[in-house]
Amino acid sequence: MFDREKWNEIIEALTANTFRTLLTAFGVFWGIFILVILLAASNGLENGIKKGFDGIATNTMFMWTQTTSKPYKGLPKTRTYNFKNSDVDALKQKFPDLLYVSPRNQLGDFDGVSNVIRGTKTGAYTIYGDYPELIKQEQMDIIKGRFVNQQDILLRRKVTIIGQGVINELYNKVEEVLGTYIRINGVNFMVVGVYKTKGNNNGNAEQAQKNIFIPFTTFQQAFNFGDKVGWMALTANDDASITKLKPGILAFMRERHFIHPDDERAVGNFDLFEEFQKVQDLFMVLKFIAYFVGTLVLLSGIIGISNIMLIVVKERTKEIGIRRALGATPGAIRSQILLEAIFLTIIAGMFGIAVATGLIATLNMILSTMPSEGMMFVNPSVDLVVVFIALLILVGSGLLAGFIPAQTAINVKPIEALRTE
Repeated sequence: MFDREKWNEIIEALTANTFRTLLTAFGVFWGIFILVILLAASNGLENGIKKGFDGIATNTMFMWTQTTSKPYKGLPKTRTYNFKNSDVDALKQKFPDLLYVSPRNQLGDFDGVSNVIRGTKTGAYTIYGDYPELIKQEQMDIIKGRFVNQQDILLRRKVTIIGQGVINELYNKVEEVLGTYIRINGVNFMVVGVYKTKGNNNGNAEQAQKNIFIPFTTFQQAFNFGDKVGWMALTANDDASITKLKPGILAFMRERHFIHPDDERAVGNFDLFEEFQKVQDLFMVLKFIAYFVGTLVLLSGIIGISNIMLIVVKERTKEIGIRRALGATPGAIRSQILLEAIFLTIIAGMFGIAVATGLIATLNMILSTMPSEGMMFVNPSVDLVVVFIALLILVGSGLLAGFIPAQTAINVKPIEALRTE
């Protein structure tokens, strides 16, 4: 039940020395402000980093061939070998937890320069031979037309999907792209789609728009690759971990290609899921640091409130003695002091949350006006759970700040308090 007289006493006690009360409250305000800002900054950085993974199936590993480092079964050291088409089906049968096994071949980039011609214009781009599943594994949106489909694979169609970077260099601005032809290493391909990459591609977003994709089977036939597979992208089902499957996959590939079981170099690999988990772990540490630092700053404010409340209790010793002499119980005195501490803490803390929220909202408005491409800091925010935790911290802090002064107050004997000048 609301006790008007008690709350009037609390407000009078806190406003008796306004400047001292404001300085005391500032410690709590600053602590909760820092806590919210640190958590929002941590979330903003996490959102920016994770944006770089947009469109990627993170439960993925990449695998390619390298020279062997150990002799095995009469085969020499430093031997070269290639993955084959049969490896793809073998992997699917051996590891049912694999959702996608996408073989890839490549021309250009680290495999040398590829010549692409359209009319009188030429360019050097990276050419990929891919299966339809790749669209679900890479940071790519089809903004016009389509991607490679299964019929393209079966019929070895000479079709291609190009990026905006290729269009800018080989086409006029108003020219329709779909249905036109480009010549790749002397072979004509019809453009059936235009793609755009997501994320910042490790700071190489512009170059990522200059790739050309064609059906995997067409690539092998047109460029005399036979049944060679350059490398593979393997994605596990959601309920499986590619990191846990990886040792078995590598051992299986070493066995198929007569590689020593202990030869770690022969099959190159990159575990995207493992790297993604490292990022997740990093942000768990950052959040812990944010909570730890914010709580320490808040604790310093709580100590300030506790000290001030001790001074207030000492100043009101005679008042407390009179109240005890008139029949006030220790519980009534204790609740009075605790309520003062909690009230001051919550008011200061809520003001800190409000100011921090306003600052975060302003920052988000500024960020929304800036180009988001490649930005590493996105949507700094704090969810309702964090605000609820902050409120619990405030209540607990208020109790902590008022407990010692409250105990001091109820330990004062009425006769001694009345003698105090």
